[in-house]
Parts: sequence; C-alpha cells; structure tokens
Amino acid sequence: MKKQALLIFIFLPLFLLAQKKPLDHSVYDGWQSIGERMISNDGKWVVYTINPQEGDNELVIQSSDAAYKKTIARGYNAKITEDSRFVVFKIKPFYKDTREARIKKKKPDDFPKDSLAIVELGKDSIWKRARVKSFSTPDKSFGWLAYQMEKPLPDTTTKSKKQEPDSKTVDSLRKVIDSLQLLNPQLQTKKKKKSKDDVDDIEIDDSRFTTTNFADEDPSSSGSDAGTELILKKLGNGEEKSFKNVSYYSFNKTGRKLLLQQGKNVLLFDLQKKIADTLSRNGNDFKSFAMTDDGSQVAYLAERDSNTKALQKFYKLWYYKEGMDSAVLLCDKTTPGMTIGMTVSDNGTVSFSKSGNRLFFGVAPIQPPKDTTLADIDKVSVDIWHYNDDYLQTTQLSRLQAELKRTYLTVFDFSTRTVQQLASEAIPTIYQTNEGDGENFVGVTDFGKRIESQWMGSTKKDIYSINVSSGKKKLVKKDLDGVIASPWLSPTGKYILWWDNKSRNYFSYDGDSTRNISSKIKVPLWNEENDVPNNPNPYGVMKWTENERAVFVYDRYGVWKIDPSSVNQPLLLIDNRKNKIQYRYVQTDPEERYIKPGQQLVFRSFDEKTKQSGFWQNFYDESLNYYDGWTAINDYENVFVGQILKAKDQPVFIYTKESYVSSPNLYSARVQNTTAQPGKTFNVAKNQLSFINPQQSQYNWGTAELFKWKAYDGKMTEGIVYKPENFDPKKKYPMICYFYETLSDGLFNYQAPAPTPSRLNIPFFVSRGYIVFAPDIHYTVGHPGRDAYNYIVSGVRALVKQGFVDSTKIGIQGQSWGGYQVAYLITATHLFKAAWAGAPVANMTSAYGGIRWESGLNRQFQYERQQSRIGATLWEKPQLYIENSPLFHLPKVKTPLVIMANDADGAVPWYQGIELFTAMRRLGKQVWLLNYNGEAHNLVERKNRKDIQVREQQFFDWLLKGEAPPRWITDGVPAVKKGRDWGLDN
Repeated sequence: MKKQALLIFIFLPLFLLAQKKPLDHSVYDGWQSIGERMISNDGKWVVYTINPQEGDNELVIQSSDAAYKKTIARGYNAKITEDSRFVVFKIKPFYKDTREARIKKKKPDDFPKDSLAIVELGKDSIWKRARVKSFSTPDKSFGWLAYQMEKPLPDTTTKSKKQEPDSKTVDSLRKVIDSLQLLNPQLQTKKKKKSKDDVDDIEIDDSRFTTTNFADEDPSSSGSDAGTELILKKLGNGEEKSFKNVSYYSFNKTGRKLLLQQGKNVLLFDLQKKIADTLSRNGNDFKSFAMTDDGSQVAYLAERDSNTKALQKFYKLWYYKEGMDSAVLLCDKTTPGMTIGMTVSDNGTVSFSKSGNRLFFGVAPIQPPKDTTLADIDKVSVDIWHYNDDYLQTTQLSRLQAELKRTYLTVFDFSTRTVQQLASEAIPTIYQTNEGDGENFVGVTDFGKRIESQWMGSTKKDIYSINVSSGKKKLVKKDLDGVIASPWLSPTGKYILWWDNKSRNYFSYDGDSTRNISSKIKVPLWNEENDVPNNPNPYGVMKWTENERAVFVYDRYGVWKIDPSSVNQPLLLIDNRKNKIQYRYVQTDPEERYIKPGQQLVFRSFDEKTKQSGFWQNFYDESLNYYDGWTAINDYENVFVGQILKAKDQPVFIYTKESYVSSPNLYSARVQNTTAQPGKTFNVAKNQLSFINPQQSQYNWGTAELFKWKAYDGKMTEGIVYKPENFDPKKKYPMICYFYETLSDGLFNYQAPAPTPSRLNIPFFVSRGYIVFAPDIHYTVGHPGRDAYNYIVSGVRALVKQGFVDSTKIGIQGQSWGGYQVAYLITATHLFKAAWAGAPVANMTSAYGGIRWESGLNRQFQYERQQSRIGATLWEKPQLYIENSPLFHLPKVKTPLVIMANDADGAVPWYQGIELFTAMRRLGKQVWLLNYNGEAHNLVERKNRKDIQVREQQFFDWLLKGEAPPRWITDGVPAVKKGRDWGLDN
C-alpha cells in the first residue's frame, strides 16, 4: 500500500502535466493585463486596472504593503487626490450593453453612459453618480472635484390624459399604501429611484458625502444647448454647487480657481470665496483657455462677430487678471506688432510662461473667403506635381489638414506690452527655454532644404538663437546633419546642444561660441550596432544639472557627465561595459527639469548577455568622479522589469515584472534607510500586488531559451527557442520560424495568447506542440535577402542538429520586413514546407519609386538609407534591386505561400502582394492572398485578427501536422459567397 502511494506521489505531477489543455482560440478574450496604474504621493496606496482583452475590466485599490485590497467592477480613468486620501474614477457600463448598442446602431446619446465613483482610501464605502461625462481635480491641491453630467434623459413621466388614472383609482391606491405602511413602518422611507445607468454591483454609502446643492440659475440658458450641468464637489463633507450649461471647465494648477464656459459666458469661480466673476459675456465661440499656475491670470480666444453666418471668422485674444472687472481684448489682427496679413488663429495653443510674464498664442495668414460663385459640378479637381515643391503632392495631401491648421508662435510680453511673432514659414519650429521665460529661444528650420528628404529620409537643419523681446535672429549652426531636440536645451537656455553626424560628437553653443564637448570620450556615443547605410543615431541625452555646469549623455552601456564649456574632463556616472550591462535613467518625477544635488537617481539596467533587467538607485553628488554602491531595488533575476513609478513623497516604487512563463504582475518596493549618502546600501521591502491570469496553469504553456550558433558568415549570433511545457527531447516536433531583425532581447517578455495584428501568435502554437524559433538577423549593405538566408537558415539547421526538430516539418512566418524575408527565403531554399508572409514587398524595382500612402512619402529613402539597406539608387545598382526582389526568382519556389496584403495598407502598397500572387499563380505555384478590406498594414479590427489566427493555424496544421485543410485552402471562397461563407470548415 505504501509502495502504491509512493508511485502515485511520483507520477501525479506528470499526470497533471499531461492533463493540461492546449490553448485554443476561445481563450483570448479573458486573458488579462495590467492597464493604468498609479501610486499615492505618500506611497501607501496603489490603484490599477486589470483588463481582459475583451469584456469587463476591474479597478483595484490596494495598500502598497498588500495588506488591504478592494476591487470595483468596470472602474477606470482613476486619479488619486493630491492629499492621498481619495481616489476618483469612472465606471464603464457593462461591455455587453455597449456592444448591444453598437449592434443596434444606436445614436451616441442613446448608448449606456459612465458613472462617477469616489472611494476614501482604506474604506469600503463608495459614493457614485450615474451618467457622468468627465471629471477633474486640481494637479497641486486637494479637496475639490468637478464633474460634468451627460445630457439628461428625456422626461418620460408626463403621460396623456388617456393614460392617467381617475381620481377614484388614485384614492383607492392611496388607501392600500397607507394600510401597508401601518403594517410595515420601513415602507414609510422614500426609496431612491435607481437610474438604468447606475452601477448595481457595488456598495453605496452616501453618508460621507451629503449633498447640499445651492446651484445658481443659469444666466445664459436662452436657447444654447452646447453644454451640460457641472457639479463642483467638496471632498470630505460632500458640499456641492451646480453650474448649468457648461461646455468647458478646468482648475488652475494650485486649485484656487475653476474656469468655466457657461453658455455664451466665461466665468472664473473662486473656490475659497465661493463667488464667480464673469470674464466675458455673449461670445459666439470660445477656445484655447489658459491659466497661470496660481489662477491669477486667464487668457482665451473668442469670436464675437455679430454676423454668425460670416464666411470668415476672426478670433481675438482676451485677457483677465485678478482685480479686473472683466476680461479685456489683448490682441487681434489690427494690434500693433501683428504682422500684416496675419490674424490670431483659433488653431493655436494659448499658454502662459511659468512666471506669467508672457503669453503665447498662434497666428496664421488671413485666408481669402471660400469661393461660393462656382457650382460644385463645375469645379475641377486636379493635383499639380511640381519638381520644385518642398514635398510631393502625396505628402502635401497627407498633411493637408495639419497645414491648414498650422500656426506660428507669437508672444505678448506684459512688461513691455508688445507683440512679437517668433515663428514664421521660414523658421516654423521654436523651442522655448526656461519654461517660456528664457531671454533667447531656439529656432530650427529646414526651409529650402526639404526636397532631398525624398531620398535621404531626413533634412539638414539651420539653428537660430532668437531674442524673445526683439525678435532678432542669430544663425548658430547652418546645414546641421544631425539631431537637435527641445529636451536637449539647458534648463534656462544658456546652452544650445546638438549632435553632429559627420564628427559624431555633441556640440554646445553658449551665445558666443560653439564647442565640441564630447571629443575626449573614447567610446562610441552612437549606435554601435547600426547596420543600415545611414549615419548611426546617438544614444541620446539624459538630463542637465540644475546649475547647467554639466549635461549627462549616454553611450551604449552607461552615462557620461560632460562640461558644456569643455573645461572639465568627461566623467562616468554609471557604467558596466565590461559585463555588457546597459543603464538608462528613469525619471520618476514627471515635472523634473534637471538633476539636483542629493537627488535620488534611478536607473533601469539590461544585461545584453543574459537578457535580465532590473533597476537601481543612488544619490547624486557633484563632487564624485565615479559612483559605486548602486542598490538593486528589484532582485536581479530572469525577468523583464516594466514601467517604474515612484511615490512623490516617499521611497516607494511600483513596477511590473514578467517572464515568458509569468504574466506581467504588479509589485511594490519600499526602500529603507534612505539617507542621502552616495555609495550607501539600502534594505528593500517588496510585495507582489497582482496575480493575473491564474487560468494559465490549466494550459500547456511553454519555455523560452537563448540559443547561440555560428551563422554562414562566420559570426556568432543568437535567437530564442520556444518549447512546449510538456517538451520531450526524444520527440521530433514541427517548427515555425518567426523573425524581424533582432528579437533576442525579448527573451523574458511575456507573450499573452492574443489575436495579433499579423505577427505569429507564439504561445498559441507552442502550446499546441510546435517549436517556435526566433533568430536574430544582422545585415550588410546591399544584400538584405542574402543576410536573412545566412542567419535564418543557418540557425534552423543548427537547431535541427539538436535532435528534436523534424526537418521535414518547418514553416516560416513574418510580417512587413519579415514578410519580405519570407518571400525571399522560399526562392533561395526548399527547407521550408509552409510559408506565411504578411504585407511583403515582392519587387524592389517597383516599390523603390512608390508611395507609402499613409504618410504620402516616397520610398526611395527607405532603400537607399534605411531598413531595406540597398544603399544605392535603382539606376546606380539595378542588379542589387533584382537580386533582393523575390519576384525575379519565383520559378525556384516549391513552398506553399499565404500572403496577407490589405487594400488600405499605408506602408506597403497592396499591389506588391498582388505582383507576388499573380506571378506565382501564373507559374502554377500554391499561393493564397488574404485581403482584409479597408484594413491597414497591421490588422486593427479585432474580428479580423481573430479570423487570421484561425486561418494561420489551419494552414500550418495542414502542412506541418497533416491535418485536413479547410475549404478556403482547397477550394477558395467565390466572391458571390463573400460575407456568407468564410470557408473555415473542411
């Protein structure tokens, strides 16, 4: 008996493993992921959502030590108040109700609506309100909440006289009710009627939030129905004030004022005094509201022409300052300083500088009124292409709406009461400095240099220093072939920083002179693995220091501290080149502008050899030349660490941790002993907060392993091998090879079973008994097809030698660039028994001069400088275009191929798929083409994603497992049966 028990104990795990189910297409909708997430300022509370792929989500409120947890069905769009006391969020209607409304094609107003909910953290009671459109709380204050209601439901209580009961019936009913109340006193309490949009699955406690409504009558409710009711609520005591007919509202940053557009008026409500000032009355249209952080100044655009049917509308800039009776006109097209022919644009953004001393807005050329004299039937529609145009007509048309709304940055200076237009057609891009208060801004332009972007993919830039007060422009750098970005400017604007591709160095400009500030660094500051025929990109800039005495820049593995004046030698802040570990800064304060002395620094790490990741912390000390003693906040283990967030006021972090076998769950970490001493070690208390996808344990999952081999070019390379959980090394498995440049860094990435946009659904196939191999590919210029062969085929053959892959049952799948390589490989080898290519380029000679229709860009740059890697024009090296084009080698093909080419693909025109299909069809090859009507380069519609997953499984199961093929493979689906017969059955 004991022997039998022992045998059961030994074999039970094997039995349970054998009983695990393979994944099927029904599992997708319920598979979960962590969605929005946040941590309270005091570090005590974490709020996050758990989202299924399709269906009703959950909102979780949890203490960071995992001792308390509360779940609310369908909660989302949460915000924790500044005082860490409340969480405010919305609650969606049931997914099935919204879906039903879509099926019935109801009008938007008839769809089920969201509710609003408030929870006091640590308490179980919930206050809620049905039919709420939006809400807001101040960024830097607490105590107040504003929420806007949806349009009220139609009043259905009024009935015709025919429906009204007579007086005798009413008297009889009243007597019955009185009798019942005598028998049951509880019925004397008037019950609150429940709205059909109310949430019926959570506890409601209104006792903490008693409503005292003292709403004012709406002074502008005569006929205007653009807005709805806005409720201003005092959190804690529940006091409320209502405003009718509100179409816009916002708090100032510190929570002193609430700005409202109410009907045709603009109001500013003082939250302390509880009184409203009317800033403007009787405006036709208001736009682009702005307030200073303290709420003392307000600006906005308004159109107040009495002729509401005018063909042209001219907006004006209005301004209010605390103490004024009402807003005053600050600027319009006639204001001195405005450029002749320009007007204040309603498409521009209005904003104050940090100090409030400047006001920024956009101007645009006055457009002639629309010609209404010519009938539509007589209008000619023609695009005129000109060789001197900056951009091709296709690009212009793609950007048409953006160009029609283009504005040029203009500033009103309150100290001088002057208007200065800073941007123009010649210098359209302006980078502000010192949060809008800098003495000089930076202008960047490629005006007159844009034609070469057709084949270069980029343009040369001129950089200007622009004096904000005078508008005077000084040329700083001409024809920059490199990179300049707004975050690279020093905090006050003292230095302009850029990267030069020719010298591969950073340069700084201090107002007088330009210096090469990185030439003394002997390791590359540019992409060491660049394998396209173009200049490598720099690794980038981390941050400046507060005093602007240093800027931090990245190399491949670490961070250098560089003196912008070039006086001091560059120093390493953090680095591990020896062990090939990369470090990248994590900005934990969203408003951080620079690195301060004593500041806590957090870095994410990535080990190139093991693919492990983690994150570390230390404190910044300007006096140190090198930093050691970095403390790991998470265990350095076989995982990928996702988004990292930190509590504002405490050393508490939340982050996700995942691997191929473990969903990305949420964790918290509290760092203890946090005295700001560089090199000091810390204790870290960690907790796992979420436990999503427990159903995974029921399915035959898989493993992910790093596999290394020598490619045909003699170089060592690597890839990922995915094996089923019940893998038996003595068996021979069918295998699918999936690739897209280099994928091995994703070794520890979790891959949920999901209907993908068109990539291979790796966990699905692994669960069903396939090996999946994802090899890295490295390229040389001019031979992308041959390089794909060298790495993919060599990797597959090396893996076959391991003994567990059936060499007669190997398929390949790729999308876009991967789809091109699939098409190429079947012309170069007969190794593969099944091939699936999504959005492939078949003919580089026709694709070279074609258009990427989504952007309107010509494809020449892609072949000469970027991913396609030919490195020459079609007329310079036509043989390379032919060598790398599958179309010219199709007679060699023996592998059955499915092509996905969609008629709305904006990246690879679907006629590339048509060229491939029609050629193979003529040659008598087995080929199918799937065109998902109206779909993009990667499938967007979930129904289409689900469909392609089924077809892909059927195709590979047929050729690699010997399953019976469905009718769409054997017979096709005639157009006359489209939409009625999908051909998925045998």
